Amino acid sequence: MKQRLYPSFSVLLVDDEPAWLRSLSMALSGRGGITNTIQCQDALQVMDILARQDVGLVLLDLTMPHLSGQELLTKISETFPSVLVIVVTALNQADEAVHCMKAGAFDYYVKTSDRERIVTGILHAVQIIELKRESLDVRSRLLSDRLERPEAFADIITISNKMFAIFRYIEAIAESRQPVLVTGESGVGKELIVKALHKAGRYDAPMVTVNLAGLDDNMFADTLFGHKRGAFTGAEEARRGLVEQADETILFLDEIGDLSPAVQVKLLRLLQDGEYYPGGSDQLKRTKTRFALATNQDLLQKQRLGQFRSDLFYRLQTHHIHVPPLREHKEDIPLMLEYFVEQAARELGRQRPDIPGQIATLLTQYDFPGNVRELRSIIFDEVSRSRTALSTDAIKKIIGNRQAVESVSSGDEDRDVIFKSFLAVHRLPSYAEMEDILTDAALCRTEGNQTLAARTLGISQPGLSKRLHSRKKDPLE
Repeated sequence: MKQRLYPSFSVLLVDDEPAWLRSLSMALSGRGGITNTIQCQDALQVMDILARQDVGLVLLDLTMPHLSGQELLTKISETFPSVLVIVVTALNQADEAVHCMKAGAFDYYVKTSDRERIVTGILHAVQIIELKRESLDVRSRLLSDRLERPEAFADIITISNKMFAIFRYIEAIAESRQPVLVTGESGVGKELIVKALHKAGRYDAPMVTVNLAGLDDNMFADTLFGHKRGAFTGAEEARRGLVEQADETILFLDEIGDLSPAVQVKLLRLLQDGEYYPGGSDQLKRTKTRFALATNQDLLQKQRLGQFRSDLFYRLQTHHIHVPPLREHKEDIPLMLEYFVEQAARELGRQRPDIPGQIATLLTQYDFPGNVRELRSIIFDEVSRSRTALSTDAIKKIIGNRQAVESVSSGDEDRDVIFKSFLAVHRLPSYAEMEDILTDAALCRTEGNQTLAARTLGISQPGLSKRLHSRKKDPLE
């Protein structure tokens, strides 16, 4: 598999000492993951290289024959103002550093400084260049109506302008290394959006996915970071974590809304530094993984309530995709209807049933609280029941039943009825008993549909599944 060069632009190393060039190049590759480098020993060649190649960052020595670093710095700043220059020199003089910064240098390091500090500073400059370029790319692509890689979005059935705006944004950030936060209600297709991001980014390795719901501190660390042999009792073999498995591709972390404070700290460090320790190891590892994270929860509200770390929340805002609910792009429902009928018939191994014209109209009158997932489940169920054509009456009944569930008021009138009913009973139920009562009532109202039941209860679908599993019995018995 061909290794992708990082970053997408070149980093030009300019120094007349071959040994230093080799040493710096190895440090950047090993510690920083920077592999897209060009080495240059002659200062007179630098301007020609900048004119011919896409260079974003220059690492420049000051003391070189033919042309001094100070003169070259001035030329670069005047001719290529978008190119950042970091001076890395043996001269440890404060006045020289001040002069270089005034001449346009982004930073100044002495060769005798801690090598880790130099690499960290260079990585910081690379990230700034990436964000600047991404900002310009996003702006230009959002103003365009054309998709450069339409095949990446083939699995998303839509004619909605809202969705096409998201596609253009995905193309704009596809080459970025920054994490991507995908939000939206349950069932809107957040994973499909991440898969489209993976295809648009043209990764060679397949995407890696993990659902974080219910993972505690230890499970999170072991799942993502892995462990060495003997790290704990029972660790008879070393295990590669998902971060290592997803190197050079996208790691999709689903359901991040309920992470514990301890797990949030680990996730923040991973996203911020790109570094981690496998369990039982003191060897620091650096990852080239691109992280995509998804949730159906309101992270801003959780952050305000102190349930989600502010620093992690703001770290996730670099690239944010909000997928609209189906009720906000109902123009896609007729198209999805045709697609899901074809798909269901193919998977069930039967002839495609006819679709009466009234069905599309009926479906567009319903708000689909379960979004695309709910629409798909309705259609698959009806195709499995149908022989030659979908039943208009059956669709009417399903929609009518579900609309009745959605229209149940939670206002003062219902509150008063519930309150008075509790006053009439001999013994008030405990909180645990109330959980069971509410869960059973929601499942009965929704005919066992856990997605709708979870929405009725105001919790996530994984949360409801976890609650049902903990009861260890059929809630409808």
